[in-house]
Amino acid sequence: MNTALLIILVSLVAIVIGLVVGYKIATVKINNALQLANKTAQDIAHQAEVDAEHLKKTALVEARDESQRYQDRLENELTERRREVKTQEERLVSRESVLDRKDESLQKREEVIADKEKKLDQQRQSVNDKEQSAEALLVEREAKLVDVAQMSRDSAREQILSETAKQLVQERAVMIKESEEQAAAEADKKAKNLVVEAIQRSAADMVAETTVSVVALPNDDMKGRIIGREGRNIRAIETVTGIDLIIDDTPEAVVLSGFDPIRREIAKNALEKLIADGRIHPARIEEMVEKSRKEMDEHIREVGEQTVFDLGLHSMHPDLIKTIGRMNYRTSYGQNVLVHSVEVAKLTGMLAAELGQDVTLAKRAGLLHDIGKAIDHEVDGSHVELGVELATKYKEKSVVINAIASHHGDTEPESIIAVLVAAADSISAARPGARSESLENYVQRLQQLEAIANGFNGVEKSFAIQAGREVRVMVEPAAVSDFEAQVLAHDMKEQIEQDLDYPGHIKVTVIRESRSVEYAK
Repeated sequence: MNTALLIILVSLVAIVIGLVVGYKIATVKINNALQLANKTAQDIAHQAEVDAEHLKKTALVEARDESQRYQDRLENELTERRREVKTQEERLVSRESVLDRKDESLQKREEVIADKEKKLDQQRQSVNDKEQSAEALLVEREAKLVDVAQMSRDSAREQILSETAKQLVQERAVMIKESEEQAAAEADKKAKNLVVEAIQRSAADMVAETTVSVVALPNDDMKGRIIGREGRNIRAIETVTGIDLIIDDTPEAVVLSGFDPIRREIAKNALEKLIADGRIHPARIEEMVEKSRKEMDEHIREVGEQTVFDLGLHSMHPDLIKTIGRMNYRTSYGQNVLVHSVEVAKLTGMLAAELGQDVTLAKRAGLLHDIGKAIDHEVDGSHVELGVELATKYKEKSVVINAIASHHGDTEPESIIAVLVAAADSISAARPGARSESLENYVQRLQQLEAIANGFNGVEKSFAIQAGREVRVMVEPAAVSDFEAQVLAHDMKEQIEQDLDYPGHIKVTVIRESRSVEYAK
């Protein structure tokens, strides 16, 4: 019994001791946990302060960036407004110039009307003087007849009136004839002016459509690079290509103007290459223009080969195929010569098929009937004569040669195919809207302008630009001095005034340029 009681007491003591020890251990752990929690809280507070400072700096930077963007946007809007104001000012100046010209024209008309009124007053005064002279003459003759012929007053009056009427009839006929001639001359002059104005107004859209190409720019900053420092790049492009560059307010675009389609296409390709390359300077311009010329020759050959293939023609000389490709860049009365020739070839082939003739030979004759137009601006002679020479040179069949020679009635047709070619040519040309005579005259005038300039000694090359309002002439510096260049410009001006009929004025610019080039190695 005592042993059991002792065991219980010992157990109780052990339990109490265990509880005390456990309490102390728990107290130590709790204190450690509290210290760790305090340290973690301090770390979190410190990190929060650091994050808050970072967020504050970030917010300040973003606020500054937003302020700068807003300021840039305001400056861009202000620049755009200034550009719009400048454009409006230029338009107002242009309108004022137009109004001034109209006012000047009205003043001239008023002066002409005043001059005519003055002449009419003089004529009225002359008629009144003649009437008074006639009345005095009647009185005088009446008195003389009464005294000499012993005639009655009524008989004398009748005789005098009869003679006077005859004289007045003659004078009236002369005055009427003079008035009619003067009116006819004025009417003819006014009619010519009206026709010229109508041609200029109606031909503007046609000329712009066929003599202008547009090159797209990646941005408007590229315009300044194309112009170059003091305009050296744009002058180099115009000098090398003979094409006029028009850089205006049109956004992200440059307009190329020139009457020669091949030159214009070469200039367009070269400019596109320069824009893509990014290096724009005179030496690079000359390199790209020369490269574009070679590519244009290859393209012309490919166009000729494709045309011959599409029509099913074979065994044609390579040089003749290339000449066919050149027709794609020639026009006749505003009609593309290659398109016209292909149309004539197809029409001739269909007509030949209906009549049981050789369809392939008919197509060949139809395609080549205007082949001379591909070189008629480079070689003297009509396109018929040049076409016959080309066909003979490249050993075309006699039927084809005769079709070329007779399609305008210059010679008699010797085959049915020749007659069919002439008929197909008339059908294609007579199609509504196919041709425009005003454009052909315009192009011929520009070609004549260049031909006159090229006819002078010392001229290296010349370009008609600004729609024929200016001709730029490049002379050989070794053959023409500065003083001789001035005399040459005057002589060209005199020759142009003598040989050409043109509206407005033509500016003659003679350029004498010397270059010295060395390569450092």
